[in-house]
Amino acid sequence: MAARHLIDTGMRILARNWRCQEGEIDLVAADGDALVICEVKTRRAGRYEHPMAAVRPEKTARLRTLAERWMARHGGPPPGGVRIDVVGVVLPTRGAPSVEHVRGVA
Repeated sequence: MAARHLIDTGMRILARNWRCQEGEIDLVAADGDALVICEVKTRRAGRYEHPMAAVRPEKTARLRTLAERWMARHGGPPPGGVRIDVVGVVLPTRGAPSVEHVRGVA
């Protein structure tokens, strides 16, 4: 669902669940000439915290490290730079899930 959202906004998905020794990137995408490292968080509606609240400074620091690893293995930094985005998906008890996309969180 998160990948479809990014595609619908004009991005191109480069990798899903890319792993290295330091961790995993949920989605790697290209937005024009920029590289987008995307963290996806999904939560059920109700008593749980909003998905976006789960991305704390420690997580964004790890995503920056993972972005460096990605670039080292895939040709270096792109001309448009690197951005870290978060896509939050909330699954309601009834009805359609909602998707929220925040660009440039770190």
